Amino acid sequence: MQIAKLSLVAAMVLGFSGSVYAADTLADAFKNGKVNGELKAWYWDRTKDVSGGTSSHNNENLINTAVVIKYVTDSFYGLKLGATFQGNSMPWAESGAKTEFKDEAGAGAVLSEAYIEYTLQNITAKIGRQMISTPLIKVNPLRIYTESFEGGTLINKDIPQTTLFAHYVDKFQGRSSYISDNTDLGSAPTFEKKVILGGAGTASYAFDGAYGVGLTNTSLQNLTLTAQYVQVNDVHMGTKKDDITMYYTEANYLLPMNNLKLGFDVNYRGSRTDSNLDSYNFEGNMLGLRLSLLDMYGFGTSVAYSTVSDNDSVIMGLGNGPTSYTALWIRGPYAYSSSSGMNAYKFTVNYDFAKAGVSGLIGELQYIDVSQDKPSVTTGISGLQTKANSHSDFTGYAAGLTYDIPAVKGLSIQMIYAALKKEATSATNVVTKTDTDELWFNTKYKF
Repeated sequence: MQIAKLSLVAAMVLGFSGSVYAADTLADAFKNGKVNGELKAWYWDRTKDVSGGTSSHNNENLINTAVVIKYVTDSFYGLKLGATFQGNSMPWAESGAKTEFKDEAGAGAVLSEAYIEYTLQNITAKIGRQMISTPLIKVNPLRIYTESFEGGTLINKDIPQTTLFAHYVDKFQGRSSYISDNTDLGSAPTFEKKVILGGAGTASYAFDGAYGVGLTNTSLQNLTLTAQYVQVNDVHMGTKKDDITMYYTEANYLLPMNNLKLGFDVNYRGSRTDSNLDSYNFEGNMLGLRLSLLDMYGFGTSVAYSTVSDNDSVIMGLGNGPTSYTALWIRGPYAYSSSSGMNAYKFTVNYDFAKAGVSGLIGELQYIDVSQDKPSVTTGISGLQTKANSHSDFTGYAAGLTYDIPAVKGLSIQMIYAALKKEATSATNVVTKTDTDELWFNTKYKF
């Protein structure tokens, strides 16, 4: 945080008088600010069957009605203020649904963004609560509350076709109060000195700040290169605490051809722990590959593959946003693709129905097939753990439709259905099968 604050102060001192600004007075900056928002109604339905080592069945559903209000002032000598308010209610929510849908069960309100931003030429600094989206520090907008971080951001675009970025965060707002502090169930999220570590279970972990640096570069035609490094200080896992570092690199190449485009993507994720956390075996590496055919008369398709080290799992980043090429809708990457020994394949087909005369309608089908090599040691923690000499295999599919209704600007509806089958084999060859079926239906109006 201190680095980000000093950068902001230095930028203001050096260039305050020469900044380009839109408002003549501070009052005009507030008066000319922009307000936008979103009204949301989401329905969630989940059925889970477990057989083998245990026998259980449940079916729960939940309805959320929510509002998001965003306000950003006009620029005044390069300065802007911004705020985002999120509120949610859960009519007819029962206790079983609140327990099953911990991510969505959060009635109340939270000020998720409250920041000051300063821009001087090609440098932008932002201090306060903010929704960060980078490969290793990333919020996830696919729940009723979008996550947020508290800290500082610095972005520099002085180098042609290159963006440099740096972050420091010391608090995190999860998807609900339960995710934020691991105790309360059913209330709005709060900012805590705890953070979700993608791939390390559903709990949030106490930490003493995290910082990261990264860049994107588009110097070569049709090629985008991205890299990032993040260190999380004094992460508390169980009775132990120590630092965790994460690495990310990615190359995306898009080749235009007659009537279609070819996409070639490759990325690497890695995590390392200092000695006190070594017993959890989170020093894993993940490699991802994807080949895509895009814009073929409205059709698109892709095949993706990811693989993880045999005896170490991977922590994918801060927040629930970091993902993999093989993530399935709803179930996401953390159910399988970040665990030790996982080899995952994903096949995707999508279609833009505008080519058939239905403007605003897009459909997509996804299928995954995942097998796990048996690790010789126990890896992971907190509900996402692979025991030594055990393994789990997965198959799943998802189908989704999104419709931006042309007659009402800003109104859209979306329906997603996903089914995931897990077959877990213990070290003593006891087999447990878990079938999870989930339906999401949501309506949004953006204004």
